[in-house]
Amino acid sequence: MNMEVRTNNKVFLSGAVYSEPTFSHELYGEGFYEFVLEVPRLSEQKDYIPITVSERLMGDVSIRKGEKLSFYGQFRSFNKLIGDKSKLMLTVFVRDFCSDEDMENPNVAELSGYVCKPPMYRTTPFNREICDVLLAVNRAYDKSDYIPCIAWGRNARFVREIQVGQKISISGRIQSRDYVKRLDNGEQETRTAYELSINKIFVEDNGVEE
Repeated sequence: MNMEVRTNNKVFLSGAVYSEPTFSHELYGEGFYEFVLEVPRLSEQKDYIPITVSERLMGDVSIRKGEKLSFYGQFRSFNKLIGDKSKLMLTVFVRDFCSDEDMENPNVAELSGYVCKPPMYRTTPFNREICDVLLAVNRAYDKSDYIPCIAWGRNARFVREIQVGQKISISGRIQSRDYVKRLDNGEQETRTAYELSINKIFVEDNGVEE
């Protein structure tokens, strides 16, 4: 793994186990498990973030409901076939468990990648500015993770001008957000979106930072 791939996708999370691990899949003889981590925001709200961990790392920690965990990892995506449609799924892949003693913020994410869709700028009914951007982040073995990101206010106005193919670096936090989806039959369904909420943006080729 080259140095860029090591540093272009970094996440630190600290929180409590919300759901205990269940088996996800096996790859090259190694089992992987999924669970949900409850991560406090600096406000009183909480995010519920899907986590993937190798069985190789699980022997050294207790992953039981309510247990406190801190770890470094990467924000990753994969496509899952649901019915006849492919859905982009997101998870934080654990690379190493650690102590949280030196980290004041329980949710820190830093990504570097390429804008792969035109940013979508909009305003809420309360006139709050929002801009969505999809970032392609390189991974080993010629793979990429496609990470939805969201910017607010001044950052939203900045992001909407960024062109497809532009390389940017961003920092922020991973958040979960419930929304209501109207189905084809007219019914409504509550779903959860996961995304990186942008705090800082750096356009790499011209040195501009917001």
